[in-house]
Amino acid sequence: MPNVKLQSSDGEIFEVDVEVAKCSVTIKTMLEDLGIEEDDEEPIPLPNVNSAILKKVIQWCQHHKDDLPVPDDDENREKRTDDLSPFDVDFLKVDQGTLFELILAANYLDIKGLLDATCKTVANMIKGKNPEEIRKTFNIKKDFTPAEEEQVRKENSWCEEK
Repeated sequence: MPNVKLQSSDGEIFEVDVEVAKCSVTIKTMLEDLGIEEDDEEPIPLPNVNSAILKKVIQWCQHHKDDLPVPDDDENREKRTDDLSPFDVDFLKVDQGTLFELILAANYLDIKGLLDATCKTVANMIKGKNPEEIRKTFNIKKDFTPAEEEQVRKENSWCEEK
C-alpha cells in the first residue's frame, strides 16, 4: 500500500496509508490538486493539528476507512444523537479539551464522519440539562445580570420544554 507523510503542527511526522489519509477531504484535495505523489518524501504540513490529536484522528480514520461516505443530504436527514457506533462511543470517551480539539481537527481536515461523531457526543453531554447544569458541565461563567437573563428567557420562551 502506498503511504503519505503528514506533519503535525509540532513537527511530528506520521506515515499513513493513502486511503486512510483520504478520509480527510482536505488531504485528498491536497494530494490531487497539488500533485503530491504517494510515497513522496516531503510531508504534508497540517499546521492546525498537534501530534496528539493527529494520532487520534489517524486512529479514527483507520477504523472507518472502509465506511460508506456520509451523505450530504443534511436537510432531509433526521438529526439523531443516539446512532453512534460502539467504537465511536468508546473512542470519544476523552476529556473535554481533547474532544473539542478533535472537533476543530475534524472540521479543518474536513472529515464529516468524525465531525458528526464528535458533535453528537457534545450534544449528548448537553441533552436533558438545564442551563445551570450545562454551565457547570462546560465550566461556563454566568455573566448575565438577572434582568438580562429574564429578557433572554422571554425572547426564547418558544424553545422551552413545558
